[in-house]
Order: sequence, then C-alpha cells, then structure tokens
Amino acid sequence: MLAASELVYSYGPVRALRGFSLHVAAGEIVGLVGHNGAGKSTFAGIVSGLLRPESGEVLIAGREPGQARDVLGVAPQHLALYPTVTVAETLSLFGGLAGLRRRALREAIDEVVADLRLSDFLTRRTGTLSGGQQRRAQAAAAMLHRPSLLLLDEPTAGVDPETREALLAAVRARAAQGAAVVYTTHYLPELTELGATVAVAREGTVIARGSANELLRDLPGEVCVVLDDEEIRVSTHDPATTLASLLSGVDRPVRAVELRQPSLDDLYREVAHVG
Repeated sequence: MLAASELVYSYGPVRALRGFSLHVAAGEIVGLVGHNGAGKSTFAGIVSGLLRPESGEVLIAGREPGQARDVLGVAPQHLALYPTVTVAETLSLFGGLAGLRRRALREAIDEVVADLRLSDFLTRRTGTLSGGQQRRAQAAAAMLHRPSLLLLDEPTAGVDPETREALLAAVRARAAQGAAVVYTTHYLPELTELGATVAVAREGTVIARGSANELLRDLPGEVCVVLDDEEIRVSTHDPATTLASLLSGVDRPVRAVELRQPSLDDLYREVAHVG
C-alpha cells in the first residue's frame, strides 16, 4: 500500500532524510519511532504531499502522493483544526473534501463519532475543546473517508487515558478493515497494544525494521535481586540461569526478585542511542 524508497530531503544545509525507505502493507500497523530529528515528521510531510523529496520515490497504492489524496488520511503532529467551527461542521467539511455526500457522509460521521467518543462534543467549537478532545476530532477527520493509508503523527501526545484508549481502539479497527497505518510515537507501550511492527529511524534513515519479537530477540533482559541493604541488577540473555547463580551466592535474606524481559524501550535505546 505504501512504498517509500531512498528518500532524500534537506532543510538548507541540514539533511533531514538520507535514503529513508519504508514499506507498509494493507492491514499492517507500523510504529515509526526515533528521537527528535530522526526524520519522522519530514517523512510524514512527503507522504502527505506537502514536501517534495530531492530524490527517491513514494507510491501510495501505486500512485504519487499528489494523485492519492482520496486514499490517504493524515492526522499531523500539530493540531490543524479551525477553532471557530464545531466538531460536526469540521467532520462535514473534511468528509465533503474527501468526496462523501449525503447519506454516505452521514453514515461516515456517525461511525467515527461513535468510534472516537465524540457525541458529547459535536456542537462545540473545536477551539473550546480540551487537548485530548481536539486530538480525537483531528483523528476522526483523518479516518472519516475510510482511507487505505492512515498516517498518524504523534496522535496521543499529551492526551488523557480516555482519548488514548479510544484512539488505539479506532486504529486497530481500521487496520482490521484493511487500512495500512503508519503510527509515529514516543510512547512505545502503545505499539505493543496495537500489535504493530516497528521501524526505528535515526539521522534520516530507517535502521531497524521488523516485528517486536524479531527485533528484541538478541537483546538482553535483566535480573534484579533486592536484599536488605543492596539491590543487585544484572543484564543477561538467560535470566533464569543468572537468577539461580545469584541466589546461590547470597547468604542474606532476599526481599524481592524481578526477571525483566527486553522491551521496546530497550530496543529504542539500543538502536537509536537514546538515554
């Protein structure tokens, strides 16, 4: 559904993308992660058709971004709503721009309103909504026309738990219906909840790509043994054996034991060299 190959883009002397490639299949959710400056938002701008790469190619369902707007839904990182317009008017506007009319438009609005729990806010101007409510309204506008490719750039930044739950459920539902989803985030547990595959960006290129299990396979876990006056932490690829060895050498009361498997946060730090 999305095929981005060897993208290069610069902001003056600063090279933002350096051969950035990412392919996403229909029904797949790809979590795109990376520190600030890794190229995630620049990539989103190119896929959206707002930026033109210096070299490389983007195809959405076999078409260039400028010719594929009818199959693309975008929720940008920064809120892009008209503050004096109600939520209902916002959805009608975006649905109309996507080519929806009359009954099809009403049904599409009813669906996203239910999915993203917006029924209590339909008559309110978007500028009066909380940040989380605005995020939901923006995601609803992106999902309204059932796009084949959904691009969500930090959709849960600063939101409340209700908004996060609604957004993640809606994203899973769209993917189950066949949409390809690119989901950029700094909140890595969301990718586990979404069942996403992972692409890690660094300095303008994708440096790791695969399922969480594939990418975590070679990373160490951790054993923690808590004593009265000491906490012993050991990084290991074999937590059970390491724990047995530690306990055999301890002659003091053990207060707690923890075995931690590698997580997406460990992967992020390992390949992106963060923190």
